[in-house]
Amino acid sequence: MSPLERLRRGELAGSTRLDLSAELHEFPEEIFALADSLEILNLSGNRLTDLPADLSRLRKLRILFCSDNPFTTLPEVLGDCPQLEMVGFKANRIRHLPTAALPPALRWLILTDNQLEHLPDKLGDCTRLQKLMLAGNQLQALPQSLAGLSRLELLRIAANRLDALPGWLSELPQLSWLAFAGNPFSDASEAEILRQHPLPPIPRSSIELGEILGQGASGIIHRADWQRPGQPAQTMAAKLFKGRVTSDGLPHSEMAACIAAGEQANLIRVAGPLAEQPGAPPGLLLELIDPAFRVLAGPPSLTSCTRDCYAPERRFTVDEALRIARGVAAAGAHLHGRGILHGDLYAHNLLVDGAGNCLLGDFGAASFFDPSSMHGQALQRIEARAFGCLLEELLERCPADGQVMRLRQLQEQCMVAEVDQRPDFATLSTCLAAI
Repeated sequence: MSPLERLRRGELAGSTRLDLSAELHEFPEEIFALADSLEILNLSGNRLTDLPADLSRLRKLRILFCSDNPFTTLPEVLGDCPQLEMVGFKANRIRHLPTAALPPALRWLILTDNQLEHLPDKLGDCTRLQKLMLAGNQLQALPQSLAGLSRLELLRIAANRLDALPGWLSELPQLSWLAFAGNPFSDASEAEILRQHPLPPIPRSSIELGEILGQGASGIIHRADWQRPGQPAQTMAAKLFKGRVTSDGLPHSEMAACIAAGEQANLIRVAGPLAEQPGAPPGLLLELIDPAFRVLAGPPSLTSCTRDCYAPERRFTVDEALRIARGVAAAGAHLHGRGILHGDLYAHNLLVDGAGNCLLGDFGAASFFDPSSMHGQALQRIEARAFGCLLEELLERCPADGQVMRLRQLQEQCMVAEVDQRPDFATLSTCLAAI
């Protein structure tokens, strides 16, 4: 029995979450039977173009997903919902974002893969906003008012039409995770980095794809056998990209970052891009990771918003935490030296073995910059705050001792509000080596 049928039969009374994906053209009135309990409503994957004017009757509604619908305007009724904190309208056809549609308690706004050309100045009044996801639109500028978003930690503006990155971004005291590739101002940097660090294409005829090892928003990873002339077959991993914009950005920018990153002990080695072939998706051939490596943590939840979720029993020795921190700092310093901002420096993008050896993966949010410029220096220090968040999470799960106190001081330096007062990753690596 479908959730809608169960709702109509009264079987979902008192539910706090409701997921309805049934080719709906209209908002089911039966949802209002949950007015006193419903907190999370997911209407993704329908054919909705509007929401009822009395949506605020759902007085406890905190989270609303309406992705993959044909909305052209963000409904103004959202602004009448006092508890609404998270709004997700990914992959619609939204061209207009009315000021009235902004809920007063907004913390997390997802408008990825739409058709927005402008943002309202009043978006800067959403002072509780922590995550703003705008990749894959047609924005040519960001309003100056966003400089007042003092709690903003994650910003996705990749794959738009921006001619410059606003200078005020480096003044946002909590910004930590930034993605901006695929804009006119960054395309030249991406091309130049690839020119400096090319990898020859690998003939697809030398690759035999095997089982699927995993998949994410940007692509599918297969086990693959690589047969080079005169050499025994080598077991590798092949990532085939899906080709559409993700919440972080464009697959071709992810490919470019993986290729240009080069070799470093804490990065997954890339053998090269798969040769182009008509009708075949773009792909990369990667080293196959030792199964001893495991993902360090889960991604942020609807509640934690910007912070990763660890298993309740997860603990680290000081040596393990220090080794992880050193590995991440070394990887970050290497990437920044090549003009690559990772953009998603999180525990859920780290693979770690039992000794604390780590590999940094997932370049879906990577962006490109000039590391020698003042602007580039600021970008590196924005990412230093992401490192500070990671280090804080590790230290919360370590026994207290003298080394932890020194690490805590370094973590606090990474998270000071004044961006230019934070250490860059080369400095972080030096400091960690001395602990």
